[in-house]
Amino acid sequence: MTSHYVVIKSRDNQTAKSLIALAHSARERKKTSLTVLDGAHLVEAFLGTTAPLEYLVLAESAIGSRDATKMLGIAGERKIVCHVLADALIAEASQLESPASMMAVVRTPSSQPIPVDADAVLVLDNVQDPGNVGAMLRGAAAFGIAHTLLGVGTAFAWSPKVLRSAQGAHFQLNIVEGASVASFMQSFRGQTLALVAAADGAIRLQDHNLRRPTAILVGNEGAGLAEEIIARATHRLTIPMPGNMESLNAASSGVIAMYEMCRQRQR
Repeated sequence: MTSHYVVIKSRDNQTAKSLIALAHSARERKKTSLTVLDGAHLVEAFLGTTAPLEYLVLAESAIGSRDATKMLGIAGERKIVCHVLADALIAEASQLESPASMMAVVRTPSSQPIPVDADAVLVLDNVQDPGNVGAMLRGAAAFGIAHTLLGVGTAFAWSPKVLRSAQGAHFQLNIVEGASVASFMQSFRGQTLALVAAADGAIRLQDHNLRRPTAILVGNEGAGLAEEIIARATHRLTIPMPGNMESLNAASSGVIAMYEMCRQRQR
C-alpha cells in the first residue's frame, strides 16, 4: 500500500458525509460540480482519460485484493488522494445491488460548443429516465457520435444512474446539457431528423440518406418530441415494426437510428 490514503470509519467524517451526499443528492452534485463514479468499471474508464480525479475511495474489505492494489499503485503514481472507508459507509454511498468496493469523486467536465457543421449529433429532448439517457449515450459512443445535446427536462447526464447505464461512454463524448433544442436546430447546418411513431409523411429510417451531417432527435418517453421540434426538423423518420407492438421506447429508437447511420456510413 502507498501513503496516499487514510482510513475512515465514522459517518461524521467530512469525506464520508460528502461522498454519501454526492451519491444521493442531485442538488449537491449540481451545487459542487462534482459527481460519483460507482464501481471499478467506471473508475477504470475515467482513469483512461487525462482528466484529474478528485479522490479515490476503496472499501476496507477490498484492501489486499488485486484490483485495490492496482488502484493504490495508480493513486500513488498520480498523486491521487485515496480514502479507505468502512464497508458500511461504502454500502450507504453505493447504489449498486452489491455495493461497490471502489468509488471515486470527479469534477463534472466542461462541455464544448457543438460545431454547426458537426458530422453527427445525438439530441435528447425531455428524455427523463436516467436509464434511457445512459443507454443512448452508450450507443452514441459505440457508433462514433462525438457530440450529444441534452435539452431542458432531460435527466442530468452526470447522475450516478446515468453514469452506470452508460458504462463509461461519458468519457468519450462532448455532452452539452440544458441547451435549447430549437436554437440548436436553427443554427445546425446539417439535417435534423425527428424520430416519430408511424405518421403520414414520415420516411422509413432505412430509406433515408444518413451519410450527410445529421442530428438525430429523440423525445420524451411518453409524449415523444414536442410538436414545435417536429415542425422544425428537416425530416420525420419512423422505424418500421412488422410485429404487433405499437412503439419502441426512447432508448431503443435512438440506438437503432444511430446504428443505421453507422451502418450506412460504413458501406
